[in-house]
Amino acid sequence: MKKAILFLLVSMLVLSVVSCKGDTGKDTENITVLLDWVPNTNHTGLYAAQELGYFENEGLEVEILQVNEGGTAQLVAAGQAHFGISYQEEVTYARVEEIPVVAIAAIVQHNTSGFASPVEKGIKTPADFEGKKYGGWGSPMEEAILRAMMDKYDADFDKLEMVSIGSADFFTSVTKDVDFTWIYYGWDGVAAGLRGIDLNFINLRKEDEALDFYTPVIIASEETLDQNAGLAERFLRAVTKGYEYSIENPEEAAEFLLKVSPELDRELVIESQKYLSAEYQSDAPAWGLMKRQIWESYAKWMHERDLIENMIDVDKAFTNEYLPGE
Repeated sequence: MKKAILFLLVSMLVLSVVSCKGDTGKDTENITVLLDWVPNTNHTGLYAAQELGYFENEGLEVEILQVNEGGTAQLVAAGQAHFGISYQEEVTYARVEEIPVVAIAAIVQHNTSGFASPVEKGIKTPADFEGKKYGGWGSPMEEAILRAMMDKYDADFDKLEMVSIGSADFFTSVTKDVDFTWIYYGWDGVAAGLRGIDLNFINLRKEDEALDFYTPVIIASEETLDQNAGLAERFLRAVTKGYEYSIENPEEAAEFLLKVSPELDRELVIESQKYLSAEYQSDAPAWGLMKRQIWESYAKWMHERDLIENMIDVDKAFTNEYLPGE
């Protein structure tokens, strides 16, 4: 039902590549990129590429759309967008279900998410989850990660209460309803600092290296890559420049995001952009590159916990082939 609703949200779009004459008189191709959520600092490189003319220089007219729920992989595979923003978990599930999408670039090099709580809750390690209330969105992945972390610390998972809070505000939730939730530090963690709220933050990748998965990633369908590899290369050339600009000029890049989403908190966007400027590429040789080991390790972790029925062919799940210089 959820997939059907998501499909209907964009089913009226005409998304085939169309050649036309732009203002420069050059042939341009109209393409669509589907976000995974509302515009935020994960996406700034796209807006930088658009604002600075990097897409135009590649002969691309790019429309950036948002869907306020997940399911980007299914929509991209169905031809409802040429490219999309997803994450490694979604791509892994998609490959298990033989949904032909491929990750073609990592937007952020390392997993910056983890479990967060106000310091007064006293949750310093997963051992402290016992007797506490966790607020999430009710996914099997959440339970698997919480259980694995508690097992590592010999804590009793049955003593943790899990409640669904959906997309409720982190600060409201931990004040009124729950003790801790799962956040991305680059947004809620930065916001806590701006509000003067001290957090205990349990970083997933530091607890288990298998949880240092890629989130978010840029995806395309196998059909797009097979039939128009040049389009993917041109798109990623422009996007790479957009993220490189955002790395070097976080405050200026933040203005591009604020231009399309003026309702966002200006100070938060700027500080979040500064944080992510060091995380987009991090220790990778170049922006966007992904490691096979990361894809294999996380898929194995999911398989061992019965989150997926069988191991995927990771070489079909991701590629660096379309990135500049590859």
